[in-house]
Amino acid sequence: MNCCATDASFAESGSEVVKAVSGSREGPEAVIQRCENCGGQSRPVSRKTVLLMLKPEWLEQAITGTYRFCSARDCPVVYFEEQDSHRFTTDDLRVRVGVKASSDPIPLCYCFGFAESHIRDEISLTGTTTIPERISTLIREGLCSCESRNPSGVCCLGEVNKAVGTLQQASSDDPRKP
Repeated sequence: MNCCATDASFAESGSEVVKAVSGSREGPEAVIQRCENCGGQSRPVSRKTVLLMLKPEWLEQAITGTYRFCSARDCPVVYFEEQDSHRFTTDDLRVRVGVKASSDPIPLCYCFGFAESHIRDEISLTGTTTIPERISTLIREGLCSCESRNPSGVCCLGEVNKAVGTLQQASSDDPRKP
């Protein structure tokens, strides 16, 4: 199954990818459910994704329920149940959550293993990066499994492209560059 959009317009924005790829229930008529911990916006995530990310000792608590993903960088909550009080934090997961990490390694692409440092290094060496194109090629070949490997349950390409923009801007602003 190809879980990711390959259209460049979808790759630019994580929120568009969520709607286009995951069949998000969120739309104009949807009620925005905020994280009770930080008040930030959240998005639906499958219980399967939650279960695949949790450490074994937390699995029983997530067997039922409907979950949401909080992407706020400074909030330790990753998943919370819509109708109940179950919450899971970064410490409860088996993987590092890139959107919540502030120091290396900062994972960006969970399917193919790319981290922010890979993009930073390539930009530093060549002035650009081919990583988004490489990921897109692999997606077109049907090799991604973001719904199972990415803690947010959606395609990583939006986060990859956002990181590329930020890192390229930082590189061009670097006074050490000629």
